[in-house]
Amino acid sequence: MEGLHGLGKSLLLVGIVLAVLGLLFMVSDKLNFPFLGKLPGDIHYKGKNFQFYFPIATSIILSVLLSLILYVISYFSRK
Repeated sequence: MEGLHGLGKSLLLVGIVLAVLGLLFMVSDKLNFPFLGKLPGDIHYKGKNFQFYFPIATSIILSVLLSLILYVISYFSRK
């Protein structure tokens, strides 16, 4: 049953991280990060009746930050 205890801890940690991310997304309009979504490498095409937006650079930066945060959390949870 030791394996289930570790799984429970992991699920709780993932839930907390998701809740914090959800709160950040909810208040992101009020925080006003002007650089997110307008970085070089973000694709934005606006046509006559069509608009396409794909934030490649923003996605990469957020992925790296999230990976670092999760690495730090896992590093301290192993001790």
